[in-house]
Amino acid sequence: MPQRVTVTAAEVARLAGVGRAAVSNWRRRHEDFPAPAGGTDASPLFDLAQVEDWLRSQGKLTTAHQREWLWPHFDALGDRDRMGRAVAAVGARCLSADSAAGTTAGTVLPGLPASEDAELVARAVEVARAEGAYETFEYLRGRWLDTHIRQISATPAELADLMTALALPPTAPGPAPAVLDPACGTGTLLSAALRRTAAGQRPAALLGQETDATAAALAAVRLAFEQRALTDPGPAAQIRVGDTLRADAFPAARVDAVVCNPPFNERDWGHDTLGWDDRWAYGLPPRNESELAWVQHALARLRPGGTAVLLMPPAAAARRAGRRIRSALLQRGALRAVVALPPGAAPPHGVALHLWVLRNPGEAPAPDSLLLVDAAARAQPQPPADGRAALDWPAVHHAVLDAWHAFERLGGELDDAPGEHRAVRIIDLLDDEVDLTPARHLPQGIAAGQAPDLGGRIDDLGEALREAAALATGLRRLGTPPPAAAAQHRQQVTVGDLLRSGHLALHPGSGAHQPLVRDGEAPPDAVRVLSAADLLAGDTPASAGWLPAAELDPGWTVTRPGDVIVAVAPNRTATRIAGDTPLLLGPQLNALRPDPGALDPWFLAGSLRSRANVRQAGTHASTTSRVDLRRMQLLRLPLSEQRRYGRAFRRLDALERTLARAAATGDELLRSLTDALAAGLVPPDPADG
Repeated sequence: MPQRVTVTAAEVARLAGVGRAAVSNWRRRHEDFPAPAGGTDASPLFDLAQVEDWLRSQGKLTTAHQREWLWPHFDALGDRDRMGRAVAAVGARCLSADSAAGTTAGTVLPGLPASEDAELVARAVEVARAEGAYETFEYLRGRWLDTHIRQISATPAELADLMTALALPPTAPGPAPAVLDPACGTGTLLSAALRRTAAGQRPAALLGQETDATAAALAAVRLAFEQRALTDPGPAAQIRVGDTLRADAFPAARVDAVVCNPPFNERDWGHDTLGWDDRWAYGLPPRNESELAWVQHALARLRPGGTAVLLMPPAAAARRAGRRIRSALLQRGALRAVVALPPGAAPPHGVALHLWVLRNPGEAPAPDSLLLVDAAARAQPQPPADGRAALDWPAVHHAVLDAWHAFERLGGELDDAPGEHRAVRIIDLLDDEVDLTPARHLPQGIAAGQAPDLGGRIDDLGEALREAAALATGLRRLGTPPPAAAAQHRQQVTVGDLLRSGHLALHPGSGAHQPLVRDGEAPPDAVRVLSAADLLAGDTPASAGWLPAAELDPGWTVTRPGDVIVAVAPNRTATRIAGDTPLLLGPQLNALRPDPGALDPWFLAGSLRSRANVRQAGTHASTTSRVDLRRMQLLRLPLSEQRRYGRAFRRLDALERTLARAAATGDELLRSLTDALAAGLVPPDPADG
């Protein structure tokens, strides 16, 4: 390749099919292993061609998973669009070469942007012939998306499935509905629609438009591959490049369903030039209400009775500028449901986005009610398996689809589910605000299936408080404090002294492993990563991911039983005694490994948490305070006496954990009782009458 391609040590390990530790061993044991071509000492970069030559000379070059070797070459192209064009060209070439596909690059996407990297594309096509054309294209497309995730607003697959389930009725014999996505990105929503209509049906049409030519090319190739897998693929998906609002590629289309994740908060959407456009049947969208332009575009492309589902920012349900259009949508029966999704359902993840379900009313009489759903009520986050709380998508699907299907089946009549869903009379929404935010109209209360076990929580709180009381009573057995003068003459030893004497070893954590860390569910042999934030917050490993044991570098710090893990922050320290489960330490963490014949770990851990110890070990050379771990002090005591102190520190640790559990239980109980009382689910104490 003309440009120099570099890879990290982690990528070398992945390419060679070995663990990260093996690469570290090769670098130490083989003088001819390629020298770093860039990067830093902690994260060196190696010339890929040199690495490939060295592996071949050592007989370590495997022919399996050649697509892993491809990606560094694509990544080295640098430019986002150039990289994407090359990936699309690989897929198009594979489709054209396969006579079973029944398509060529030209029919996949008229005007498919050519790739200037013909040599790389040709090499990738050869790999695809050996490892599978679709698999290779999807691998490259996925890596492209991961690399440019901050520049692309991708729709999560689970959300795409929910949106298409709302837009498309259950499959039935005959042609599948025609589906349009006017802002299709890389084709996730159209792909979901194709999956939903694939069981024994021939898609009538898949239409997509996208302003980003690179994303459109990838969508076209992706859908061509997926249609090829069907027994009766039907017409090829039509993907066009262009600005949908200003230059609609399908002005005559009347489809059965529209699914769309449009761009949010666009001010330059065409307000000044599209004032007389016939799509604005419900009113000219204000300049700052671009989302309402997309809503009306979707309705204009539906056949009478067709359904559209759009992902919307929550502000679109309440902004004053859009209230007249919202009122018109309600009065004419075009808006049928507003669904509040839990935060984290789609980018931007911190916002609880909405789904709007719309229907072209045609000549049908206007309905009397609007369905409002708050999916967050039943969709509580699942316990974090990968360091981040995962959205409970099955619960989201059930909460939304159960309410929608019942609303449809009962003709707009639906019993209220407190805090979860409600069919609201449209006349009740037509006030000065026309605020359609679900939470403002749902009856107060606790969603079905979420009513707390108040008696059980009261029992849990009582048990925690009893444990805390017992532990506190035990602390009374601590000895009488010595006179102040005697305490001042107790001999001290610093951590630095213990390190120099060999009674203590210091093993710092590092961030060198960060490029390798995996998210998702950890396999049994994985090693969890502990971060300083976790330790300072008192949590178990929660946010830093995991690594396969085979990829651990011998130079990284993995805890052993009895290690004292220390996190030092301004004006405080946090400690933990390592158990039998090994943990990989991240940056700003240290493992102090005591000599068991000289130091008790609980005595050491407790002493390091002393506030006075933190103050005396602080340094103030700059505007911030920093604690020097080596300057921290311990009492100079024989091992037997250390163990007595260690047992006392251990009881304090147990009390701290019990009080934290009681506080968390009490907080949740207070919230639950407040909700239950406010909803009338729990009557007041009769004695208060």
